[in-house]
Amino acid sequence: MIIILSVIKFTAEIILDNVDFSRFSVIVKTLRDYENVVAQILKETFPGIEVLARPLNFSGLVLASADAPAEDLAKDIRLRIPEAERVLPVKCYVPADINFIADAAKKIAGELIGAKSFAVNTVRRGRHNFTSIDVNVKVGAVIKDTSGCQVNLDFPDKVVFVEIIGPHAYLGVTEGSEFLKKMRPGKIHVREYFRKVSIVQMPYLGSLEASHEMGVRIGREVQTFEVGELIVAPIGAVKADELNAFLKGVFEGIESRYQIQVRSYAHKPRKTEVYIQNLYELVRERSKEPIIVFEPEGEPVSSVATRLADLVINNERVNFLIGSREGIPLGIFRHANIVVDLCPGVTIATDLAAASALMALAFSVHQRLAEDLKENP
Repeated sequence: MIIILSVIKFTAEIILDNVDFSRFSVIVKTLRDYENVVAQILKETFPGIEVLARPLNFSGLVLASADAPAEDLAKDIRLRIPEAERVLPVKCYVPADINFIADAAKKIAGELIGAKSFAVNTVRRGRHNFTSIDVNVKVGAVIKDTSGCQVNLDFPDKVVFVEIIGPHAYLGVTEGSEFLKKMRPGKIHVREYFRKVSIVQMPYLGSLEASHEMGVRIGREVQTFEVGELIVAPIGAVKADELNAFLKGVFEGIESRYQIQVRSYAHKPRKTEVYIQNLYELVRERSKEPIIVFEPEGEPVSSVATRLADLVINNERVNFLIGSREGIPLGIFRHANIVVDLCPGVTIATDLAAASALMALAFSVHQRLAEDLKENP
């Protein structure tokens, strides 16, 4: 009796408001608040297509169906609609009950023939007596037992998706490449090398407002890369109020970016430390450490990339000297290991110089590590 009542209730929900949710064969994911635009584009591009934007008022979704097979329709949408963030062809539709979902997973296990590995990706919308992780575990176990395919959560050949929208659940299988990850084979983490970098920045001094704003931008840059330290390096006597405005901006920029990192990063970010030291004094004190000057008189990055990478990889600390309104004094060039021109023919603005130097380093280190990996796999 309970089962019969559940089926009757579910049948009513399927056709709620004259919408038959079981008819939809493709799930299109969109940017938030762009659902109606994508739905209209789909109707204009594919005559006869049926679409439902924001099903049950869930954002970022458009459900679609047409006479064409789901795989063909999904392929055409991917090719012709750049506004579609992700396009998922549906293989099975069931009530949003974990046991029904597990049974459906058995039916689509055959889609993994030829694949070496798979992963399950569940997105749950609405209230249920189970979690997305519960679904991942149960469906993953069913697929593994049925197909014999191995689980690979990092870089699977295939992804079994479970999209739950209120009382409705859609399942399907798509290529692993549809769920791109930021890190994948061939990409090497370079973040740890930024901790070896000491950014030695001549302060931007002038009006208090300009000094403060420039400090904010530079602070955000150095914290973005989580460099080991920022040394504000004036030459001689400077106006205290201008330097104070610059430093306040630096700390404000660092804190602003750090709070964003705390909220969004999986790892615990490291807050960049700030020091003040006379530029000439620093060069003398660190004469036994690598010193890299970034000025237009130097060599292009492409010519010195390997040397730059080796200096950072093989040393505990490397000093990047960056000028301001006035560049790094020429006398310091003689004490530098390398003088680098970041963009021949273009003078880099003070607020972009640190980020440009660190991105050049990222390119150089990644290229060097990739070469080493090829030689010694």
